[in-house]
Amino acid sequence: MSVSFPGLFEAVPDALIVADGRGRIVQANVQAERLFGYPRGGLSGIEIEKLMPDEARERHRAHRNDYMARPHVRPMGVTGQSLIGMRLDGTRFPVEIALSPIGDGEDSRYLASIRDISETQRARQALVRARYDALVARIGQLALEAQDESGVIDHVPALLAGALRAATVAVLFVASDRQSLDTRAAIGLNRGAAGEDDIAAVLQALARGEPWLVEDLRQHRALGGAFPFAAQAEGSAALMPLFDRGRPLGALLAIAAEPGLFDHDAVHLLQSVANLIAAFVQRRRTEEQLAHSQRLDAVGQLTGGIAHDFNNLLTVMSGSLQLLELEYEHTPEAGELIASALRSVGRGAELTGKLLAFARRQRLSPRAVDAPALLRDVESMLKRTLGESVRLYLHCADDLPPAYADPAQLDAALVNLALNARDAMPRGGEIAIEAREHRVEADAAGADLAPGRYVRISVADTGRGMAPETLARAMEPFFTTKESGRGSGLGLSMVYGFAKQSGGHLRIDSALGYGTRVDLYLPAAEAWVADAPAPNEARVDGNGETVLVVEDDDAVRGIAVSFLQASGYRVIAVADAAQALQQLAIGDDIALMFSDVMLGAGMNGKELALAARALRPLLPVVLTSGYETDAAAAAAEAGAFELLRKPYRREQLVAAIGRALNPVVDDAGD
Repeated sequence: MSVSFPGLFEAVPDALIVADGRGRIVQANVQAERLFGYPRGGLSGIEIEKLMPDEARERHRAHRNDYMARPHVRPMGVTGQSLIGMRLDGTRFPVEIALSPIGDGEDSRYLASIRDISETQRARQALVRARYDALVARIGQLALEAQDESGVIDHVPALLAGALRAATVAVLFVASDRQSLDTRAAIGLNRGAAGEDDIAAVLQALARGEPWLVEDLRQHRALGGAFPFAAQAEGSAALMPLFDRGRPLGALLAIAAEPGLFDHDAVHLLQSVANLIAAFVQRRRTEEQLAHSQRLDAVGQLTGGIAHDFNNLLTVMSGSLQLLELEYEHTPEAGELIASALRSVGRGAELTGKLLAFARRQRLSPRAVDAPALLRDVESMLKRTLGESVRLYLHCADDLPPAYADPAQLDAALVNLALNARDAMPRGGEIAIEAREHRVEADAAGADLAPGRYVRISVADTGRGMAPETLARAMEPFFTTKESGRGSGLGLSMVYGFAKQSGGHLRIDSALGYGTRVDLYLPAAEAWVADAPAPNEARVDGNGETVLVVEDDDAVRGIAVSFLQASGYRVIAVADAAQALQQLAIGDDIALMFSDVMLGAGMNGKELALAARALRPLLPVVLTSGYETDAAAAAAEAGAFELLRKPYRREQLVAAIGRALNPVVDDAGD
C-alpha cells in the first residue's frame, strides 16, 4: 500500500519515509533521498536502521518493535534524547523524528517525518554555552567582590542547580584530619548527610584526580557501581575535584534526575566552576598566609627592637649587681639579695632570648644534626616529664639525612612542642613524633619553602585541637589560651622564629575535636662536618693592656669600663665610631677594641671593625650586641670577630677579651 496523494508526499519540505512491519523502507520522497545522500530509488527496500550509526542500530530495533506493538502518533521533539542520522557517505547529523501509523492489520505501514536540526541544534548549543559562560562570569565577579570564601561558595549550588536542572549541587571540602568531609554549601543535600561510604568514595575519587561522570545511575548500580550521596537517586551525576597546588582540596558534586544530563557543555561548565572555586580558595588562603607572615614579621621587628633596649637595661642591671657582689662578697645578707636580683636578671635574659628567637635575631650555631639520635635523647627526657597519662611514640624514617640546625635550639623547640601537646590533653592522650625527609621541587616551591631537601619533624597529639580563630594567632608572641601562670605564650612563636631563621618553616594543622599536628621543616645538611671546639671560657685577667670601648649607651659603657678596670685593663671609652677611629689613629698602645654592633647614627660596629682593621690589620676586635642584626650575624659567621651577647657577665667579657688577645695556635700544620 502506498501513501495517498503522491503529489503532496513529494511537496512536503520534510523528509518522509514509509516503512513496513519488518522495518523495511517501502517508500521515500526526494527530500529523504537528498537528506541521506542516496540516489533516486536508493532507499527502497533497505532496513530503516541503515540510516543510523552502527552502535545505535540494535537499540533502535528494540525501540521500533516496542513502537510497532503499540503504535501511536508521536510529534517531533518529544523523545527527550538526541537522535543521530547517518548519510550514505558515513557523515552523521542530528535529527528530530515524528511517527504516525498508517492503515491497520497485516498491511500496516508507519510514516516517519525526519528533519535535520543541525542548525537548530547549533543555535541551541550556542544559547546554552552563552548562558553557561554568563554563569562562569557571574561567579568570577563574585570572587572579585567577595570578602571571604563564603561570599562565593555559598552562591555556587543555587546558580548551578538552576543552570543544569540538577536536584543536588554541593561544594565539599576535605577536613583537616584528611579523613572526613566538610559540606561547605549545598542544595538538595543535608550538611550532615555524609556517610562513611560517601566519604570513602569521594576521597578515593580525589586520589584518582580525575572527574567522575555517571550517565545513568540506575544502570551504574545494576552493574555493581556506587556514587557518593546517590544511593537511591535516579538520573546522572558528576564529581569534579578541587585542587590546591596538586593537593586534593575538595570536590564539586552535581546530581540530576535525568539520565545523560551532563553533556560536554555541562561538564565544561562544572569543570570551569570547580577551577574557579579552587583558584579563589587558593588565592584567599595565600593572601591570609601572606598577611599572617607580614603581621608576624612586623611584630618580630618591634619585638627585636624592644629586646635590644631591654638587653641594654639588663646589662646595666646585671653589671651593677655584679659590681655590688664584689664589694659585698663578705656580707652574707647583702650577697643573698644580690644573688636573688641576678636570678631575676637571668630570667629577664631568657625572656628576651625567646623574643629574639621569634624575631629571628637569636645567635644560632647550625651544624649537621643526627635527628634520630637527638629525638631519642628528647624521648628519654620527655618520658620522665610528660606523665603516665600521656603515651609517647617516636618514628624516624630510614635513610633520614642530617638536619642543618642548631642542636640546642632544635632540642628546645621539640620540648616546647611536646609540652604544648601535653597541655592540650589534660586527661591524657597520645603524642606521636615522626621524622621524615621532605623534598620541594622547583615547580612546587612557594613562599614558605625554597626548592631543596628538608627534614620534616612532626609532633601530633590527640588533644582538643584549636578553633580557626585560635589557630590564626597561635604563633603570635604572648598569645596563649592557657590560664594565668601556665604559659608565657612564647613557645610556638620561639619555634616559629627558630625554623624561619634556620631556613625552614613551621606549619600547624588543627581542628576542634581532631587534635593538632605541627610540622617543623629544617634544611637537610649536605654532609657531616666535625664539631668546632667549644670556646675556652677560662677567665684571663689583664696585665695593664689598653682596651678601646665603643658604646653609645652611657650606662652600658660605664659597666663595661668597670668590668675591664676591675680585671686589670686600662680603658679608653668613646660613644661612637668617629671618636674610636680618632683614638686608633693617635693611640699606638691600644691592644684591643670592644664595640657594640648598634652604634646609632654613622657606622655600625661591624663597619667600624673593618675600618679599624684597615688602620691596624692585626688589631683584635670583640663585638657585642643585644639584638642580632644582619651585621652582627655576618660578622659572627665570617669568624673575623667574636660576638658577645648582652647581657653578659663579667667573667664572660673578660674571657672573650683574653681569647682575642691570646688566640689559641693550631698546631696541626706544624
